[in-house]
Amino acid sequence: MTFDEIINGHLWAVRYEGEQDNVLYNLFDHWNDVVWLRSFFKQNKKDVVSYFKIEDINQAIKDTIDDGEHLERLMMDVSLMTNLDTLFRPLDNSRMSESVLSKEKARPHYILRHVSWLRIYAIKLASDVYIITGGAIKLTATMQEREHTRRELVNMEKVRSFLLNERIIDEDGFLDFINEIR
Repeated sequence: MTFDEIINGHLWAVRYEGEQDNVLYNLFDHWNDVVWLRSFFKQNKKDVVSYFKIEDINQAIKDTIDDGEHLERLMMDVSLMTNLDTLFRPLDNSRMSESVLSKEKARPHYILRHVSWLRIYAIKLASDVYIITGGAIKLTATMQEREHTRRELVNMEKVRSFLLNERIIDEDGFLDFINEIR
């Protein structure tokens, strides 16, 4: 696993072994790919209908593309004046305090229709410094309910364990690690 710098030392993305690109760029590619989305929503139609009351796959595809573009603008247009901490929230909604290498999620807010099902998952190194570990179209109440979201939990833990094994617990340790491997 390697790490691609996305935004000026504030946002990084994992590039898993054997992948052509990092997870963030792969996510945005999938969320803009009508063929990929049609296949995904056909496989998960029951969830779209039961949780979001959307029966038209074309509407689900359009909503995903719109939300994906909105989320990409939010992520990529972040300037040093904007803090990534405003985009990311704790993965566990009941978490009350900060922890070392905490698991976080981002999704588009203020959508005029249903709540967005898009999620980007990350490990927080420090205030305003995140490593994207993956993302998903989350159509159920919990991540444990579906294989594709369970896989994202595994990936988050894999990255977190990798960082801990390398004795990386903060931004300074991560930057030292990046400078050593360059």
